[in-house]
Amino acid sequence: MKIIDAKVIVTCPGRNFVTIKITTDQGLYGIGDATLNGRELAVASYLQDHLIPCLIGRDASRIEDIWQFFYRGAYWRRGPVGMTAIAAIDVALWDLSLIHISE
Repeated sequence: MKIIDAKVIVTCPGRNFVTIKITTDQGLYGIGDATLNGRELAVASYLQDHLIPCLIGRDASRIEDIWQFFYRGAYWRRGPVGMTAIAAIDVALWDLSLIHISE
């Protein structure tokens, strides 16, 4: 189950909400919340510019491996923007895994 696409969705019903949608080659997708109050667009930019390019082509079932790669391998680590972005990817991948198991 390879990741073929990931999109950042920013909506604004009064304030910004950020969501990531990760899609696989099997047509399945998972979503994760990436909203960080007051820094929503920073998280959206970090996902779009730095993390999503590294997701494409990876095996979506290797959730822990992907988390470790981003946590230990990123230039900016352990700050609120980076951790929110990684958490959103993590939740989206777990969402994908639950969909995959239930089918």
